[in-house]
Amino acid sequence: MSVTVLYFAGLREAAGLGEEQLDRPESLPALYATLRERHGFTHGQNQLRVACNGVFCDWQRVPADGDVIAFIPPVSGG
Repeated sequence: MSVTVLYFAGLREAAGLGEEQLDRPESLPALYATLRERHGFTHGQNQLRVACNGVFCDWQRVPADGDVIAFIPPVSGG
């Protein structure tokens, strides 16, 4: 049972990849904490939006097998 995690903007740069497949986590906060430690992400959870299967969702959503999860940091434009 696994999920696919997509990275964007600064998270993509920090991770050095655009996506990866991981074992299904017990929660989205637990998943982000693991990824933050693994990749050295500097954004706190409260600075990110999270989406599951292309739709923004609450951090309390329980990940299901096969979900595509995206962590989206704040972006700036000009």
